[in-house]
Amino acid sequence: MKYTAHINIMPLKELLDPQGKAVSNSLHNLGLTNVQGVRVGKHVTMQVEAATADAAEKTAHEACKKLLANQVMEGFELTITEG
Repeated sequence: MKYTAHINIMPLKELLDPQGKAVSNSLHNLGLTNVQGVRVGKHVTMQVEAATADAAEKTAHEACKKLLANQVMEGFELTITEG
């Protein structure tokens, strides 16, 4: 069965996010001064062929740990949907 993994990868809250800071500053320069706490991350989707949703989640989790997320600096959350 085919599943879709939806993965959100974000910088750890304990670490500075220079890209988020740059976006925040730019938004303020554009007059959007009520915007705060900007954090910039990645959203990854991938198709996984697996017998069950649990097996697809295990595969996606392994992909995150081995390649997609730098666990020293980033955390990730994933969800699995059919299709």
